[in-house]
Amino acid sequence: MDISVQARKANEFRRMHAGPRMLVLANVWDAVSARLVKEMKFPAIATTSAGAAFALGYPDGQRISRDEMLEAVARIARAVAVPVTADMESGYGITPKEMAETARAVIEAGAVGLNLEDVTGDDESSHVEISLQVEKIEAVREAAAAKGVPLVINARTDIYLMPIGDEKTRYERTLERLKAYRKAGADCLFAPGLCDKELIGKLVRDLGAPVNILLSTGCPPLRELEKMGVARVSSGSAAMRVALGALRRFSKELAGMGSYEESLKEAVPYGELNEMMARKLKD
Repeated sequence: MDISVQARKANEFRRMHAGPRMLVLANVWDAVSARLVKEMKFPAIATTSAGAAFALGYPDGQRISRDEMLEAVARIARAVAVPVTADMESGYGITPKEMAETARAVIEAGAVGLNLEDVTGDDESSHVEISLQVEKIEAVREAAAAKGVPLVINARTDIYLMPIGDEKTRYERTLERLKAYRKAGADCLFAPGLCDKELIGKLVRDLGAPVNILLSTGCPPLRELEKMGVARVSSGSAAMRVALGALRRFSKELAGMGSYEESLKEAVPYGELNEMMARKLKD
């Protein structure tokens, strides 16, 4: 991709976090899911690391290699003309140098944004120290600037999602980390697992910066989140899991020699999908 075009898309994607509407992302895992979501008029495409890993035969949690994840991101970026942001888990590395390498590779794959987590393993013992995470974010920002594409960094803390540490101090620790990540150059601040309406509103006010919430059971409705000032909502692996739920229902019908008519009513017509994938991209 032309660097100037990619830089324009990065700036366009960054502006989507400034309102007036909340940016809602239906995360995708391959080229056809990306095309389908784009057909629904979403202004940008976000990948799901879990979905991409599942599709390629891996469990979630950085079991997939960086190269394989980037190949999935590249296929998605080639499939749509709108900005693409890549979920790169915790960067597939440990050091700031490795984060810089990941940032450059994300740009080469055609994406204009990335998620960066502060947990590198399966439990809270892998929670990265704030100072090191700050260095990682700074390295991403510097590497992206050197490439000429101002990547939109969505800095994530998993304090609520995992969860990590004493419940009584989770909010304060989340706020401390996200403030530090913002100062280091993050454009958006992601607190997956936080669903309490009052705490979400408080976080938006206390940060004074774009906040990303993960769509999940128990969270406020989208329109309510928008009124609260949330800048961005991600669906994570939900879209893929919804699709797999439909596949499981259909498979049960076939396995039981039952009626499959209701399932087929929800299927996207073959001709529509084929035409959609054959259509040339327009910037």
